[in-house]
Amino acid sequence: MPQNVPSFAELLDSAERTAVHLEMRDAYGVAGEAADFACWKRTGERDMDPGSPDWAPWVELIRRTVARGVTVRRARIVSEPVSDYIRFEHAGTPVNLAAGEQVRWLPRRRASDIALPGNDFWLIDDRRIRWNHFTGDGASGGGEFSEDPAAATLCASAFEAVWVRAVPHEDYKIR
Repeated sequence: MPQNVPSFAELLDSAERTAVHLEMRDAYGVAGEAADFACWKRTGERDMDPGSPDWAPWVELIRRTVARGVTVRRARIVSEPVSDYIRFEHAGTPVNLAAGEQVRWLPRRRASDIALPGNDFWLIDDRRIRWNHFTGDGASGGGEFSEDPAAATLCASAFEAVWVRAVPHEDYKIR
């Protein structure tokens, strides 16, 4: 049965206190990033303009969310040495920070004893989850929405365990 999954804008606009995002893949193949990723691989240059057409919608969404007093945190669990895609993400993270996100990185070897959900997620106010599903090659496999209390508890505890161990972006050195 089809499910109504809120857009990222709807989800973040509904946040009252917190919005946390856990990313656990070493590579994503999201169509909207393909050209930027290919360009970065060729040139080592990344679009860092928060007002550019690629960044502006996200930056605006995060800025208005943070302006309402919502804390927005993103944690990434990564294998080391990191993949090219993680290098690409790391290079673009200053735009996320400038928009108002807090971002940390956790080497996967330091996450072995943390109970983690099977998918990346956004957790809003410790109770609403947007699962991000991906195909084997990293393409978007669609989202799923849940308000299951047990799943929300797992996501909240997993995120906090990762966050405590993770390294702030400005201190994380790519290896």
